[in-house]
Amino acid sequence: MSKLPYQVQADLQSSGQSYRYYRLQALEEQGLGPVSKLPFSIKVLLEAAIRQHDGRGITNEHVKQLATWAEGREDKEIPLIPARIVLQDFTGVPVVVDLAAMRETVKQAGGDPNRINPLVPVDLVIDHSVMVDAFGTADALKTNMDIEFERNGERYRFLRWAQTAFDNFRAVPPATGIVHQVNLEYLASVAATKSKDGVTEVYPDSLVGTDSHTTMINGLGVVGWGVGGIEAEACMLGQPLYFVMPEVIGFKLTGKLAEGATATDLALTVTQILRKKGVVGKFVEFFGPGLSNISLADRATVANMAPEYGATIGFFPIDEEALNYLRLTGRDEKQIALVSDYYKAQDMFRTDETPDPVFTDVIELDLSTIVPSLAGPKRPQDRVELTNMKKEFNEIIRTPIDKGGYGLSEDKIVETVAVSHPNGQTSSLSTGAVVIAAITSCTNTSNPSVMLGAAIVAKKAVERGLKKPGYVKSSLTPGSLVVTEYLTKSGLLPYLEKIGFYVAGYGCATCIGNSGPLPDEVSQAIADNDMTVAAVISGNRNFEGRVHAQVKANYLASPPLVVAYALAGTVNIDLAVDPIGFDDNNEAVYLKDIWPTNEEIQQALNSSLNPAMFRAKYENVFTQNEQWNQIPVPEGDLYEWDEQSTYIANPPFFTDLGPTPGDIGDINGARVLALMGDSVTTDHISPAGNIKADSPGGKYLLDHGVDKKDFNSYGSRRGHHEVMMRGTFANIRIRNQVAPGTEGGVTTYLPTEEVMSIYDASMKYQASKTNLVVIAGKEYGTGSSRDWAAKGTFLLGVKAVIAESFERIHRANLVGMGVLPLQFQPGTGWKTLGITGRETFEINGLSNDVQPGQTITVTAKREDGTTFEFPAIVRLDSLVDVDYYRNSGILQTVLRQMLAGQQ
Repeated sequence: MSKLPYQVQADLQSSGQSYRYYRLQALEEQGLGPVSKLPFSIKVLLEAAIRQHDGRGITNEHVKQLATWAEGREDKEIPLIPARIVLQDFTGVPVVVDLAAMRETVKQAGGDPNRINPLVPVDLVIDHSVMVDAFGTADALKTNMDIEFERNGERYRFLRWAQTAFDNFRAVPPATGIVHQVNLEYLASVAATKSKDGVTEVYPDSLVGTDSHTTMINGLGVVGWGVGGIEAEACMLGQPLYFVMPEVIGFKLTGKLAEGATATDLALTVTQILRKKGVVGKFVEFFGPGLSNISLADRATVANMAPEYGATIGFFPIDEEALNYLRLTGRDEKQIALVSDYYKAQDMFRTDETPDPVFTDVIELDLSTIVPSLAGPKRPQDRVELTNMKKEFNEIIRTPIDKGGYGLSEDKIVETVAVSHPNGQTSSLSTGAVVIAAITSCTNTSNPSVMLGAAIVAKKAVERGLKKPGYVKSSLTPGSLVVTEYLTKSGLLPYLEKIGFYVAGYGCATCIGNSGPLPDEVSQAIADNDMTVAAVISGNRNFEGRVHAQVKANYLASPPLVVAYALAGTVNIDLAVDPIGFDDNNEAVYLKDIWPTNEEIQQALNSSLNPAMFRAKYENVFTQNEQWNQIPVPEGDLYEWDEQSTYIANPPFFTDLGPTPGDIGDINGARVLALMGDSVTTDHISPAGNIKADSPGGKYLLDHGVDKKDFNSYGSRRGHHEVMMRGTFANIRIRNQVAPGTEGGVTTYLPTEEVMSIYDASMKYQASKTNLVVIAGKEYGTGSSRDWAAKGTFLLGVKAVIAESFERIHRANLVGMGVLPLQFQPGTGWKTLGITGRETFEINGLSNDVQPGQTITVTAKREDGTTFEFPAIVRLDSLVDVDYYRNSGILQTVLRQMLAGQQ
């Protein structure tokens, strides 16, 4: 093991205790590079490289690359072993399933299964399973909790087993909150400590998480981002996370938010700006005098949406506001002092006088220009100013479907349908009717200003006698228990309840598509009349088919606007000039009449929020849920797989794992399983929501004795590969050009010209040993970090995905599953090349000597026998990627190393 050729260790005194740390400025003093000019986020990576330097996985060269970043970034891979890992249950269950399967494989090979154990701390927060079945009543929370435990009992028993079977593994029970909000309010130390050689080391907290919105923690000055579950597993088992040295885009903020503008409006504006800029695979770091005018909660809202703007992270440095937030959330005073002392000693504490770091590029935004906004109806980057909502909605409903609209006729637009409700009342449903209004998602429920703002809107509306229409399904699903505590203390929660926003659960809920069923009469009216209706949610994603299968137009908005649109009952309204409704005196009530002032919000904050409530709610966070505590815990280091289970199964990923990998070779005679356009999301590839009874996944469950009412969701069944492979490319809104004119998970099985499910076609192709490819446009794999989008692709027999560009996490997941990502040359794509999806493809030039970013040749053979060629870039972005691909995946690589005694 080589030694780091620099003297960097130093002592730090804090609250009477001595710590050892790795002093970054010492590198500059010893001539290595202008470390003082580095972006704060790069300094965190540099510190980790110094501290974790072992001369093998993390070398002198890695330290030098990071230290000299400001002199010119190189496209070379760098490693990181994060301080900790966070999981949520939808992605966490398959992670634990893989770990259990790896233990089985090690045992069968004669090894010690307990070698499969997390080497870094892992926290799993169960937040993705709650569904909004019950809503609008005082007992909705209890009802939904009871249903959640009934539906997910088997999964929860499995996670209880994991708690006892694995070291360094904790599970936060259901009905506690959302992983990113719990991370922000409780789990994050900001300055981590570890005992080493009898000395306590202090270093920056850092993490990766199996959810793309892990970036929310960037708002607290902690470097962290989303990765696929398979990458997270490798990190758990001691593998560094490798990635290409990032560019860092400086985002300079000036001024302050105007009266009436919210953190949500800022986040949606930043998302729009950065999507246009193009920051995929890059770090974004916020700086400038405007930071002093943004609360920590507002920063977290902006950081949360980094996946929507495409960046790896959206980072805010540590400053006085971060310390204030740690105090507000009840953190220990000695820990807060350590954060302050450490970051100041490292010259990583931002003040208004801090010199600007060197950035790759700089963008500027004056906060005073931010205006109330929504985003939608299909993508989070499509921001719409509130004053333009009615105009833009009317444009998109008339725009043809092939141009991204809804293609409605004038008759359809003005159609109204009477709906009779069980309480005897009737309402009138029309195009743009808001059938779902949800205050949901860690993006916004972590922010007391917008939550109290929504409650003030509700109070003023109730006082004017406003009510929501009967067809609006409204729900409140906070990201932590503290939210309900301060809403109650403020005296405002009853007003939210009065207009139907009862607490329905503590978890992701509507934001991830767990919106639950619409009332039968509303659902029937939409289905019978093919209506284009809307959802307005305070979430972070609104991709087609995500929020609810029947809701085509989905808008993201701040919690106060969610309440306003619930009252209005339609998005086909100009809230700047049209009345929301009429009071008891039949006088018009406008948005301006019920909108909160900044002073009103601040008064509510001052009177209702205190550190004691955070301490009380998190004091017994791992044991306070009695339903969780009563779940029986299976025993043993190896999990006893139940062959009858439709939730948990031993996956086939490690079957017949030989001691050495095979050779990389060409992909011959490949057929196209799916040909798709731009912005194909991981929701399209592997939906998280409802399972249709007539889908391959639904048929499998029915065949195995599962009643339709017990289907649960795809997300909840990610521990079972048979269900999940059948659910791959099963989104009802997907459009596959191999079966033109269709919508949903179907394709044409070309040998017979039959149109069938993508799963059934895949099985036929695999039976005849036919290789498969998927071809797509720009931004392939955008959205959630779900590794099943890659696992399912692999199990369907897809050998390569050819796209114009890839989203960062999904590209890594494909490599991690041994599926080859290939990228069209800039300016070309399947449309410009005239690809129809009926061709046969030869992918040539692949061998063990393939290099990162190498250009190879793809030959396409048309049905008439003619051929054409095009170049493609091999998106194995590092030598580590090449190694993973040759081993058929990242976990296979780790297992082979373990079995060979190399780790």
